[in-house]
Amino acid sequence: MQTLEPILAQHPFFQGLDPSYGKLLSACAANVRFAAGTDLFREGDAAEQFYLIRYGRIALQVFIPGRGRITIDTIEAGNVLGWSWLFPPYRWHFDAQALELTRAIAFDAACLRAKCDDDHDLGYALIQRFARIMMQRLQATRLQLLDVYGVRT
Repeated sequence: MQTLEPILAQHPFFQGLDPSYGKLLSACAANVRFAAGTDLFREGDAAEQFYLIRYGRIALQVFIPGRGRITIDTIEAGNVLGWSWLFPPYRWHFDAQALELTRAIAFDAACLRAKCDDDHDLGYALIQRFARIMMQRLQATRLQLLDVYGVRT
């Protein structure tokens, strides 16, 4: 039986991670696929996983009363989706919907949190990676807001 270790090692999110973590991470991982239009999660739901996107596109959305869902970001192949699993109360803050057939690797959050509790170096390495993504997405949101309000940089 083939494991997900080689796939994880090649994903940009895990580049440079100590190879010894491959087995630990793959023990919490599973291949998943979502048809176009499928909701991966909804705001307020329990954040029980995160995803490495291998193929396809996911719309990260916010619900605005009177307007419906508004896409605030699109997550594509090679990226990661979801960090709410890291922080109590472990609830999603946005909606996520597949825009097209999407293949991903889903990580079981409880499994991964337990492994991080057992190995703080692993936890630190993951937090560093997620912090980098959070910073990039916050900067992108800032630029979007400047564009919306017509501010030139």
